[in-house]
Amino acid sequence: QVQLVESGGGLVQAGGSLRLSCAASGLTFSNYGMGWFRQAPGKEREFVAAVVWTVGRTNYADSVKGRFTISRDNAKNTVYLQMNSLKPEDTAVYYCAAKLYGAPILAASYDYWGQGTQVTVSS
Repeated sequence: QVQLVESGGGLVQAGGSLRLSCAASGLTFSNYGMGWFRQAPGKEREFVAAVVWTVGRTNYADSVKGRFTISRDNAKNTVYLQMNSLKPEDTAVYYCAAKLYGAPILAASYDYWGQGTQVTVSS
């Protein structure tokens, strides 16, 4: 019954921007921390960003600090990832994930996952 539905991926030129969205249903959204991860071909799944279930705390991978912003809208049960100044190295499948009362950086800690959305950055 729990479902995370991602949207917003696509093809963009280096230096451009995309905003990913992840709409959650079947859970009490405000009680879950939310994270974004990505996986490129031949690479391990990589932490990107996370936001706790309360209003304040966020965490980012060093590789995206200053370029990506995670946010959430509890009224819409949606988490966002605003991606600016995109680089070819950002090309990957991006996944959102939910963790009850937490937002860890380890993928194995999360309770639910979306299906993923492809982001391709051309040079």
